[in-house]
Amino acid sequence: MRVFCGRAHTELGDEICRHLQVAPGMCEVKSFADGEAQVKILDDVRGLDVFIVQPTCPPVNEALMELLVMVDALRRSSARRITAVVPYYGYARQDRKHEGRVPITAKLVANLFATAGVDRMLCMDLHAQQIQGFFDIPVDHLIAKPVIANYLKKSELDNLVIVSPDVGSVKLADGFSRIFNCDFAIIEKRRKSDTEIEHGHVIGNISGKNVIIVDDMISTAGSMASAIEIAREHGAKSVRIAASHGLFVGPAWERLAAAGADEIIVTNSVPQNIQAVPESVNFTVLSVAPTLAEAIIRIHHDKSMSPLFEPGYLS
Repeated sequence: MRVFCGRAHTELGDEICRHLQVAPGMCEVKSFADGEAQVKILDDVRGLDVFIVQPTCPPVNEALMELLVMVDALRRSSARRITAVVPYYGYARQDRKHEGRVPITAKLVANLFATAGVDRMLCMDLHAQQIQGFFDIPVDHLIAKPVIANYLKKSELDNLVIVSPDVGSVKLADGFSRIFNCDFAIIEKRRKSDTEIEHGHVIGNISGKNVIIVDDMISTAGSMASAIEIAREHGAKSVRIAASHGLFVGPAWERLAAAGADEIIVTNSVPQNIQAVPESVNFTVLSVAPTLAEAIIRIHHDKSMSPLFEPGYLS
């Protein structure tokens, strides 16, 4: 087995290798002056089971193209099997035609991986689970819910209610509510544009409760900031937000600082710029490296992934 790390998130790749007790695979990944990715594999990988750790996070196109070039280099170096470990799958939000004359880019990217020579995908919290069906190769789809739930249990919060910031995250909120044996609520959302959100009613009771708002990702934070404000308006005792992927692009931190959540919780599925976090924000980053490392071991030894979905398995 050999584990290689792209440039998108070297810290996560190194942490995974430490858990696996293996040295990261040796390779040179550079860019030409015009921006083209240049890759050279320095280790012998002939006949080996190879894993590439590379979330396709911002800048998405650079990370994606670099990953594809690494896959091609490994395939041409006669690796036996290539597994792309993509904790954050870019373009996942473009998973359907919501209007005429638009692409389904999540499917296009799935085709690119297969064409480049990826034999297996390892992803975490895809924006929509049906994206797994876009691939003609095996996909192992992990969730960060156990990692986040284990952390929240240590906070020993009582009188909890899990809140979905929109209808799309209802199943996620329901899953968390079952873990904590508590109620969940829904904030109705209408989308004006890709960046503008208009919230409506709250379905459920959150008055006087410790609220945890859960979603798969935070991008520009428009939905989350509005959800925090609405929870406050409806009498929430405290408001925490938790998401698998914290992109925090554009005005995200300004919005979140103004909204005033008691805590913002994300995983390190994408790199986090701690220097950009306002001093007023209580920010927690949880590591998914142990989960991904265990998944890599199980793929390598052809074992079931089922235990990784149980809260407390790696705590």
